[in-house]
Amino acid sequence: MELIVLWDIDHTLIENAGVSKEIYTAAFSALAGRRPTGPARTEGRTDRLIMRDMFLRDRLPEPDWPTVETALAHAGEQRLIDLRVRGTALPGVREALKAASAHDDWVSSVLTGNITANARVKLSAFGLDPLLDLSAGAYGADAELRPDLVAVARERAGRLHNVPADVPVVLVGDTPRDVEAALVTDSEIIAVASGIHSAEELTAAGASVVLPDLSDTAQLLGILETFAAHGKRPRTSTSCPWTR
Repeated sequence: MELIVLWDIDHTLIENAGVSKEIYTAAFSALAGRRPTGPARTEGRTDRLIMRDMFLRDRLPEPDWPTVETALAHAGEQRLIDLRVRGTALPGVREALKAASAHDDWVSSVLTGNITANARVKLSAFGLDPLLDLSAGAYGADAELRPDLVAVARERAGRLHNVPADVPVVLVGDTPRDVEAALVTDSEIIAVASGIHSAEELTAAGASVVLPDLSDTAQLLGILETFAAHGKRPRTSTSCPWTR
């Protein structure tokens, strides 16, 4: 059965060890001519909103988006080595992506607040990019709000792989914003407590499936196969053994 699996990147697939916030600081500094008064506020926001927030907070005019995106891409490219040295792929991620990519009738891509260039930098730093169909993903330049990225990825999957419009979509992410994006778009969610948000917080946000991390490949694959076989599971169901 067909399935679209969309993985978040930061704190779901990789630990960036603070490099992400350094990228935002560097991009802001290049555009504003000085450092920001505080670090970027991320937690599942798109790059468009993260950078806008930084300029608003410092009471500076926001540059046009193409200029901001160029600065972000340059800052990300410069920090590839730092990311590779300080960061890491999270436990089980490589095996999970391999297992998903082995399903010929699944589209396994990303849904991330990062712009495309920096998503590729972060994934390539740990050799994860060949395990994903990045052409079918949705990125931080595609929309301001995370829920709107789901339609972007679905359209790309349909256009590139002839995926029907009613194929189930599963988001895999570590923040309440990932959960919100799934709930708002009638997608499924596998929430992963591998970031700063606890399993309890993710459950309170509405996630019906919460895992501590992606280290149990068999369990994760079983959940995804259930979604593929049965489509959306009613959210009132308590029969799923992975429900928290």
